[in-house]
Amino acid sequence: MILCLGTTPTVQRTMTFDRLTLNAVNRAATMRESASGKSLNVARTLHTLGQAVLAVGFLGGDSGQLIRTDLDRAGIPHDFVAVAPKTRTCTTVIDIAAGTVTELVEETAPVDPRDYVPLLKIVEANLCRTDVLVLSGSLPPQAPLDFYARCTRLARLSNIPVVLDARGEPLLQALAEKPTVVKPNRQELQETVSFPIDDESSMQAAIRELIHQGPRWAVITDGPRDAIASDGKQFWRITPPTIVAVNPIGSGDALGAGLAMALLEGHDLPTACRLGAACGAANALNSPAGHGRREDVERLLTEVKITGM
Repeated sequence: MILCLGTTPTVQRTMTFDRLTLNAVNRAATMRESASGKSLNVARTLHTLGQAVLAVGFLGGDSGQLIRTDLDRAGIPHDFVAVAPKTRTCTTVIDIAAGTVTELVEETAPVDPRDYVPLLKIVEANLCRTDVLVLSGSLPPQAPLDFYARCTRLARLSNIPVVLDARGEPLLQALAEKPTVVKPNRQELQETVSFPIDDESSMQAAIRELIHQGPRWAVITDGPRDAIASDGKQFWRITPPTIVAVNPIGSGDALGAGLAMALLEGHDLPTACRLGAACGAANALNSPAGHGRREDVERLLTEVKITGM
């Protein structure tokens, strides 16, 4: 089983317009609300690929109940800690005529610091049946900044691989616990190593510094552009398939899901990145976020290019 933990899930409201006009009344052609957020996009992608998953985190209010209902409808197992703040809603606006996708993000409210205790207990209780742990997304305001580090430590002591998708201080503290793979984007990597990345040489130096801090692998994403993967010794460029994206929101999460599945199956880093890139591209072909199709992943696998650097 792959345990997918994220403390900032969201109801994703995806509104599609034939043509969006600013400063005018616009009527959506379609609107859909679904369970989302980084960890839930990971869980949904893995579930679509036939993997056993468990989604855990915090949920609150009517929006939290909507997420539970949507996950139940999809057959995705979950175990959330109920919290007082209402779970946020984020809105994706798709303008078909302009070919644009705009994301409106509602920030997460703080949760009671005591709520992290039962969440950590859920992680501990499920480690005996967990094959890979995926930690995704930002922590709520006022969260204990070592929370991901504590989760990573528990997994490491049980010899469970960890995929970590975080930024800032939670990432920095978790690095020392030696996660298996970290997945920052280019800007997050630059913030982590505290020096500018403006060419291939500085990119490789930044990745080496990142891996020196603890993880086994690093995969650096850059939106729709090529990703860079490394074990600190070798570097690979991952070129995703050429597609016409419908909704790219959640594609980085789908990539993380592919990495987790590849770890479960014992693949090396280039193979893991091939699956991850195919998952990310498949996600972008569909809407809403996290709803990529298995047949698209399988078709796109052969179109991912992996080249040494």
